This record gives sequence, structure tokens and C-alpha cells, in this order.
Amino acid sequence: MQALDFPGGKVTYTPALRFISESSEKRVPCYRVCDDNGDIITGSDVVNRHGDPSNDGHNILRSPEAGEDFLLRHFNRTENLECCYGEVSQSKSLPTNALEIRLTTGKGGKCHTQLPQAVGVAYSLKMDKKEACVVTYTGDGATSEGDFHAALNFAAVMDAPVVFICRNNGWAISTHITEQFRSDGIVVKGQGYGIRSIRVDGNDTLAVYGAISTAREMAIYEQRPILVEALTYRVGHHSTSDDSTKYRPVHEIEHWKMARNPVNKFRNWVEKNGWWSDAGEYELRKNLKEELLQAIQMAERTEKHPLRDLFTDVYDLPPSNLCEQEKELRESINKHPQDYPFDIPLYDKL
Repeated sequence: MQALDFPGGKVTYTPALRFISESSEKRVPCYRVCDDNGDIITGSDVVNRHGDPSNDGHNILRSPEAGEDFLLRHFNRTENLECCYGEVSQSKSLPTNALEIRLTTGKGGKCHTQLPQAVGVAYSLKMDKKEACVVTYTGDGATSEGDFHAALNFAAVMDAPVVFICRNNGWAISTHITEQFRSDGIVVKGQGYGIRSIRVDGNDTLAVYGAISTAREMAIYEQRPILVEALTYRVGHHSTSDDSTKYRPVHEIEHWKMARNPVNKFRNWVEKNGWWSDAGEYELRKNLKEELLQAIQMAERTEKHPLRDLFTDVYDLPPSNLCEQEKELRESINKHPQDYPFDIPLYDKL
């Protein structure tokens, strides 16, 4: 069969006038290891790797989450809570962002902006011939942003050792995925850019561990980007200002919260292996509650930054609009002192 020797590789000719379908007839399957009861599915590929999963073989550039990564990486609860109370970031950064300066990590206060940076860091690792890769997280909503596509194309062309982990929870705040894209989720977008990809059950701990650890091995030792789409429904509200019952039915949320609860499923698996018990959980919860209450008390006692710090650190000389805002805030505090925290210094110490 004759072929066109075109830049990028040979392309065979065809006499048929045939367009590529907008989507395949079958959806990409979702890899999982445990069923809903926490039992291992017969014939499933179970990845069992030894060693610390939080080793230093990879870096993380991620979007804001719940702060679980800091507990994993040896940040204590007091440091975490001090961030939430604004002691570390002076209340000018999202909680836990300020702690990242101590790690080989980065966190974006806006969705998707960290993705091209992650590829850049991965390419630098490649140039330095380091046995490492970069891991970057995003959600389904960020895949509609330009930086996501630029990052995937950049990573594919440069063969950057980076693992893109997309947590597809079905809702980009209040936008359902069917209103966001026509493709079969996120996983097929990787193929469009020439990136090896996999879809995994995000509510299956063993499946996620297997998929991510394997993706990491591929990224490091094959020097290539990998895209992982984790399907995991968001049962909570997007933020404290969001009421998700306004755009999705309560029974749908309850179904995923109860019948598809990933914590319960993993706990069942752990208990069946004899590694956990009700007594152990009671003791753990009791100890954690005591530790958290102590950490909260310590964070509350930490001296707060003066009010002036809200308007500094950006400009050498604050512009007129910031000066006006500070003036209005001080006038409001003087007029309604009961509505403001009493432990924030109104003026700098001499």
C-alpha cells in the first residue's frame, strides 16, 4: 500500500472517504482491584511494591487540597493549623501553600496554573539525568483550561517524566461533565496528545496505588509522560460557599457517600486481612482528637500579625487604592469593634 512520507512519519493512503468518529463505540474501561465490599476481584492485576510510597523519587506540583500530603511528609498538625490560622502565610495565601517552600513542591492557588510548571520541572530532571519524575494534580474542571492542553502537548513533545493525575469527580463546581466536554472523560485526551493513559476507580485504594506506582515507574525509567484519570465522585460541597444540593439531587450524593464510600471499602479489606479492628479505630480517633484540640489551642495562642500586613509585601509604596481600603477597614473596625477579632494588632509594634 502506498504511503505519504510526511514529517512525523509515513501515512498510508486510502481511497475511502471516511471521517474519524467523534468518539469510540465503547467507553474506556475503569481499572479496579476491589469490589464494593472490599474483596479482591478474581483475576485483577494487584500491584504490590515494597518500600515507602512517599519516597523522594518524585516531586509534587499540585492544586489545593485538604493538606493530607503534609501529614504524609512529616509536617505536624500544629504547623498545618498555623497555616490555616494565617500565622505562616500572614493570611495572604491559601492554607498549607506557605509550607511548600520546605518541600520540592509547588501549589497553585488557581486551578490548572501549575501544570506547565510541572512539565518544566520534569524536563529539568530529564536534562540533569536524575532518576526521578514529577507528579501534578488537577480536577476535571481544569481540563477545560488552556494550560492543561499546553502542558500535555509540552510533556509529550519533550518526553518529560511527569505524571498527570486528574481527579474526575463529575462536577466542576456546579458544571456537570456533560456540559463541559463531549469526549469520553479525561483519559482519551491523553491519547490525543500521544500520552500513555489509564482510567482508574478513584474510590479503590489498591487500584489507585497500583496505577500510580506503575505510572511512576514508566515516567522515570521510560522517560515519558503519563496521564491518570481517577473517577471519584465529590460527595461534599466544592467550598464553604457552595451548596451542591442546588444543582444535584440529594439521593445521588447519599448513594455515593454510603454505597460507594472508599474509606469503608478499604477498611473492609484491611479488617479482612486482620490489620484493623473497632478497638484500634476507637483508640486512634481518641488520640487524634486530643492531638487536634491541643494543636488548635496552640495555633489560637500564637500572636497574630498586625492589620497593616494585609496591605504590604506587594508594593514598595502602596498605591492609593490600597491606602483607601486600609483607611476604610480601620474606620469600620472603630465603628463596629464587636464584629472583628480582638486579638489582631491594629498597629505595628514600636
